[in-house]
Amino acid sequence: MKNLVIVESPSKSKTIGKYLGNEYYVVSSKGHIRDLAIKGKDGLGVDIEDDFKPTYVISKDKADTVKELKSEAKKADKVYLATDPDREGEAISWHLAEELGLKEDDVDRVTFQEITKNAVIAAFKKPRTIDMDLVHSQETRRILDRIIGFKLSKLLHSKIRSKSAGRVQSVALKLIVEKEKEINAFDPKEYWTLDAVFEKDGQEFNAGLSKIHGKKAELHNSEEAQKAYDACNGSFEITDIRTSSSARRPQAPFITSTLQQEASTKLGFSAKRTMSIAQRLYEGIDLGNGQEGLITYMRTDSTRLSDVFMDQAKDLIEQKYGKKYLGKTYHAKNDEGAQDAHEAIRPTTLDHDPEMIKGSLTNEQYRLYKLIYARALASQMAPSTSDSLVVILSRNGYDLAANGKTMTFDGFLSVYKEYDSSKDTLLPKMEIKEVLEPKQVKQNQHFTEPPKRYTEASLIKEMEKDGIGRPSTYAMIIDTIQERGYVTLDRASESTRTKVFRPTEQGTLTTEKLDEFFNTIINVDYTAKMESELDQIADGKAEEVPMLKDFYGKFQPLLDHAYDNMEKLELEKVGEVCPECGGELVYRNGRFGKFISCANFPKCRYTRQLDKPNAEKPEPTGKMCPECGAELLKRKSRFGTYFLGCSNFPKCHYMENLEGERIISKQDRYKAKEDKKKAADKAAAKTEKKKTVKKTAKKAVKKTVKKTTKKASPKKKKEA
Repeated sequence: MKNLVIVESPSKSKTIGKYLGNEYYVVSSKGHIRDLAIKGKDGLGVDIEDDFKPTYVISKDKADTVKELKSEAKKADKVYLATDPDREGEAISWHLAEELGLKEDDVDRVTFQEITKNAVIAAFKKPRTIDMDLVHSQETRRILDRIIGFKLSKLLHSKIRSKSAGRVQSVALKLIVEKEKEINAFDPKEYWTLDAVFEKDGQEFNAGLSKIHGKKAELHNSEEAQKAYDACNGSFEITDIRTSSSARRPQAPFITSTLQQEASTKLGFSAKRTMSIAQRLYEGIDLGNGQEGLITYMRTDSTRLSDVFMDQAKDLIEQKYGKKYLGKTYHAKNDEGAQDAHEAIRPTTLDHDPEMIKGSLTNEQYRLYKLIYARALASQMAPSTSDSLVVILSRNGYDLAANGKTMTFDGFLSVYKEYDSSKDTLLPKMEIKEVLEPKQVKQNQHFTEPPKRYTEASLIKEMEKDGIGRPSTYAMIIDTIQERGYVTLDRASESTRTKVFRPTEQGTLTTEKLDEFFNTIINVDYTAKMESELDQIADGKAEEVPMLKDFYGKFQPLLDHAYDNMEKLELEKVGEVCPECGGELVYRNGRFGKFISCANFPKCRYTRQLDKPNAEKPEPTGKMCPECGAELLKRKSRFGTYFLGCSNFPKCHYMENLEGERIISKQDRYKAKEDKKKAADKAAAKTEKKKTVKKTAKKAVKKTVKKTTKKASPKKKKEA
């Protein structure tokens, strides 16, 4: 072996190995190989008194991996570290170099924004050293998160039984709690609108009250609405017709946050799911000739596109749609602080049309890839144009406005129409002074609406706007606050599938206590300031130790004060005895709200759900569970549908629909997926081992033949 290449993903190693050839041996570290220790003072793995010096240990599940990597590194002439092109990837490379004992001259760092043959080959021609500024930035972030996570979580658990707190997760929770308080404090105001239906040339159209005696129409109560209604019953004269034209430019190609938002609203994917699918598309999909990377790196805040891609897009647009669909070729301007070395998320090549490769993708992969493809291509197309028409109908000083809009050129929407909600509104041809009689006049009562709760998409948008967290962390933050039982993500109403965040009692209590004792550091402004300082460290413009000292000087006094003054919350007793151990039963808060459990937890793990007063009770069916023999009960799901579930739940997860067809539970799906992954990893490891054994045996045979030939007589040499 001449060259060893280490990446962090087994899937990525297959794709890269295909491009590099036999001179390179590509292996995977399977992610991070080590982390901060959980020993020393407070179990931080950080010596605060020695300039926050970290202590790292190999992760328990990576001991064998590291052993194998060390063995391969010793045999290699050159070691290349090809982990992801971001701060976390840089940190993984540094940890690998440290653990494998590689000197600076013995290791080359290579990065690429897309896993294609040209990009990979080009990257290996220009290796560089590890960027320690990026490593220090990532290390500082990890130390900050460890200090806050361990110390603050320990405090909250001992005082109010909250499971954890975090530098960014607590601020995200605060946004949700504050929004809920706004909603609860909202005072709805009454207002009325007035609409009329007209007909011209067999075509109906609507018009709404816009002005009263030249001023903006405002109807505050039923009396004012009735007065307007009385005045608008009769013929109207057309007093004004206004036309205008407008152009709508395409949006920039995706960055991490906008991809998560659009995938949430258009495809119904969670941020976590979106990033998981995108990771697979980036690392490579087998299209029939080995694995190929289909999109560029999906953790980016840059909207820049390469000249190569823009030239390819220009050719495709001109050939498929015509010259008039070509937009102005421009490099989108990045936001301040964006990593300009990165590109936006785009297809690696436009030759991979979504419809052509659909058969090689799962349904979710196809839908996400199609969205990324359409957005990137549309960004290079001409604007769409529309003509707008406003017709004013007047009577007794009351003006009604009818609005029409017609698209005159679809432009970029010829590609992105599937993801656009705009529609044409046609009006019949009308002329000034023409008189029309309304078919119907209607007054409508309304009340002002409270602020909307956050969806995944709007929460990510808010975090991005406020500068808290980074695109690559949004999915993890959202997942964490749900796992900790601080928020729920449920349908906004029975009439919609849109899901919104609601804080639980424990989530609200956690935010209130953090506001009371840590409001100077657990807030949007301070968290955004820390992110900015981490960016400065990454750019080599700031040092990590002064930043950590400044933070800790503020944090520790607040922590000491909280330990002395935060009231300890005692668990509320149910007034019943635990049926399993005889201990007290208490109320606790979990991910799905309040529940009952044993006070002797974790020694006793008895739990049960609270009875909901308005919930439908499960109905006996007389049908037996094929898995465990218990009775199946008819239950109502949170989506309002009915199913049969085992009465022995949660020990047995068996479910079926009313037609008797098996429903695979989320837990079982997850377990099957994990089992499949473990089997695949085991098979891959077995294959690698066979290859290694085969190579070793081949070398041994060659060596033996060589020795035999050297010692043998000329005749025997010929025979050998």
